[in-house]
Amino acid sequence: MPLVDRCANGPLITWSSMEGKLMLEAGEREAGRDRDRIVNLSDGVFAIAITLLVLDIRVPDIPKGMVDRELPAALLSLWPKYLGYFLSFIGISTFWVIHHSIFRSIRAYDRSLIWLNFLFLMFVAFVPFPTSLLGEYGDHRLPVVIYAGTLAVGRLLLTALHWYATTHEGLLDEAQDPATVRFFLIRGLTIPAIFLLSIGVSFFSVQAAIWSWVVLILVDAVILRRRLR
Repeated sequence: MPLVDRCANGPLITWSSMEGKLMLEAGEREAGRDRDRIVNLSDGVFAIAITLLVLDIRVPDIPKGMVDRELPAALLSLWPKYLGYFLSFIGISTFWVIHHSIFRSIRAYDRSLIWLNFLFLMFVAFVPFPTSLLGEYGDHRLPVVIYAGTLAVGRLLLTALHWYATTHEGLLDEAQDPATVRFFLIRGLTIPAIFLLSIGVSFFSVQAAIWSWVVLILVDAVILRRRLR
């Protein structure tokens, strides 16, 4: 029989119920700490990937006596690397914003969610490589195919992560509005489809395929910002 206590002029409280409540709160705190470990690890991968992007832009090697004459042209000749840096910086930043909004609502997790997150982070960490390829050989089709494929798969995995969290009971603080879930699902499938379509465009014009990403990323960033508001 559980022990009981009575607060002054208050209801009868069983020690067993109090113990159960304390254990539940402790379990929630522990789950919160574990979730924070997932988020912190993810943020670390994002930070490293976004930092590695700039390492591919190297200072031109020019003899000292010719710096004033050759440096401006040498800096301008690096524009493919600047463009690759810009595209990937915005792309990874958008990934982070969406990833942050997903995990902000998550209160619990399971192994499938963890492995989906790891799979997504694998592609985030890979982004600097196709970015480097694009900056070095941006006038060829294969780097364009690899870059577009990487961002398309990464975005699909992020969409899968959001879909999994919203369709499995108990993972979120509260159920999301179906219209919001539908919006992010459609958006999360449309953007990878456009990246994949740009691969087809590259067979006719590599430059047109690359500049289509610029327009896509800018438009997507604006839509996301307005939606989150």
